[in-house]
Amino acid sequence: MESFDVVVIGSGPGGYVAAIRCAQLGMKVALVERYNSLGGTCLNVGCIPSKALLDSSEHFHQATHQFAEHGIELSSAPKVNLKKMIERKAGVVADTVKGIQYLMKKNKITVIHGHGSFVDAHTISVKDEKGIDNSIGAKNVIIATGSKPASLPFINIDKERIITSTEALEMKEVPKHLIIIGGGVIGLELGSVYGRLGSKVSVVEFMDGIIPTMDKSLGKELQKSLSKVGFEFYLSHKVKGVEAKGKKVTVKADNAKGEEISLEGDYCLVSVGRKPYTEGLNADKAGVQLDERGRVITNDHLQTSQPHIYAIGDVVKGAMLAHKAEEEGVFVAELLAGQKPHINHLLIPGVVYTWPEVAAVGYTEEQLKESGVAYKAGSFPFKASGRARASMDTDGFIKVLADANTDEILGVHMVGPRCADLIAEAVLAMEFKASAEDIARICHAHPTFTESFKEAALDATGKRALHM
Repeated sequence: MESFDVVVIGSGPGGYVAAIRCAQLGMKVALVERYNSLGGTCLNVGCIPSKALLDSSEHFHQATHQFAEHGIELSSAPKVNLKKMIERKAGVVADTVKGIQYLMKKNKITVIHGHGSFVDAHTISVKDEKGIDNSIGAKNVIIATGSKPASLPFINIDKERIITSTEALEMKEVPKHLIIIGGGVIGLELGSVYGRLGSKVSVVEFMDGIIPTMDKSLGKELQKSLSKVGFEFYLSHKVKGVEAKGKKVTVKADNAKGEEISLEGDYCLVSVGRKPYTEGLNADKAGVQLDERGRVITNDHLQTSQPHIYAIGDVVKGAMLAHKAEEEGVFVAELLAGQKPHINHLLIPGVVYTWPEVAAVGYTEEQLKESGVAYKAGSFPFKASGRARASMDTDGFIKVLADANTDEILGVHMVGPRCADLIAEAVLAMEFKASAEDIARICHAHPTFTESFKEAALDATGKRALHM
């Protein structure tokens, strides 16, 4: 039986990055992956393919709705070739996965395909597709098994008409009416893809707002923007039944008053979150404890109940984000090497890749109010931005929350064009404990979207915004 300094179970962003960093630090590393393709959910059926389809659908939407105003005339109306879009998406995924394979070879990481599970605290069983068992030894283990789509107990996901995000990335036709259960990130992103391509999209959400984990102002603004492209929202609705008959799907839900509504569409996307994937891991054989939700229990150093076994990413507490998993993977690798790494989980940004994009970092306004922190808020609308007007992307705003006494930035929340990229400046500022005044006094190029962050900071420092 071959032994390794570190065995990483799972090759998603957390797992493969952890493996690379361990190898860079001189460790002998094995990466165990259940499927034939590396990269986990993110690369294969998550972040990367969804962004490929989001970009394709946005190009189509612009050609249909904005080209004429830009002075671009088409000889005929644009047509959707969904098969071609799916093929392009598959090509993007394949190229990205090849990149991960290259990195494994470059860093001399042993990749073993098969289902990994614990035999004991230092032995991992890897069973391949043929059922052949290959056990390996591990001085240290990093559990990075990720997550899978969650559902509701009364919903039968047939993967044909009642689908998850995985099937939504492989559609053979543009839905006439797509009903989405769940107004979170995944549902809204995939809903945006098909809404731009012509689908009627209905979102049924249990909470009283969409993207409910983010600052409420962001959800309200995004809802306004998505309503413009034909989305309809049923907020504070509790789904109680989903039934597929032939090519029809019926969703029944009760509103806040207990009154029943019935929606009929041709597809229903169940997007009620994700759950940690620990089934078949045999964690108990290694003495690793799980909580009531199936997550691996860890301390502040991401150690499990066994000091040499760590867990990262979606399988532990916290936001289920690829970049969080990557940071945690590097953190564990450097701990194993005797270094003193650090992660501030508060400063891990969250992004929704709709259009307009949504991004946030730090505390929400609701959290500051609840905790009794004295704060001041400044905001700046993109409709007042010259760059936004030039590109016809005027929906949204940037909001800066700063400590009322010290002026330190406590949270930044934005919805608008390219906010997925703009949030990086806010993260950098907060990592260095910048004040709103610091940002207000930094020169930002004109005309750019980033000027709106400066203007919001100016507004937070004493209502000094220059262009509002």
